[in-house]
Amino acid sequence: MENKRLPLPPFTLETALQKVQMAEDAWNTKDPEKVCLAYTTDTEWRNRTEFLNGREEVKQFLTRKWQKELDYRLKKELWGFRENRMAVRFEYEWHDHSGQWFRSYGNELWEFDENGLMRKRFASINDLPITEQERTIR
Repeated sequence: MENKRLPLPPFTLETALQKVQMAEDAWNTKDPEKVCLAYTTDTEWRNRTEFLNGREEVKQFLTRKWQKELDYRLKKELWGFRENRMAVRFEYEWHDHSGQWFRSYGNELWEFDENGLMRKRFASINDLPITEQERTIR
């Protein structure tokens, strides 16, 4: 049996906001081991054009992501919620190995199981090249 990940669905405004903040905090650690524990062992993801199945694939994906996206910093915002589902908008800033900065914008749809673990995550993301002076997330 998997551990419970509070807060549990069905979500209230307060618990939905808490869940989004917890996700933001976890992703900003850039620790794939820690982040992947918020997902079910059989989680389903679509991230841009990648389709991932299972916590292990998520961990490998996050490892690759943060090797490429340097000095990553993320902000998430609750867009809406109902029962065990949420819509979240986000933006994050990062630079590549050449020093080019980007701001990535997107939306995610989340579905949680009864233990509060994310069962599904579907993300649409766009990248905008920016200068270091244009950064707004620090």
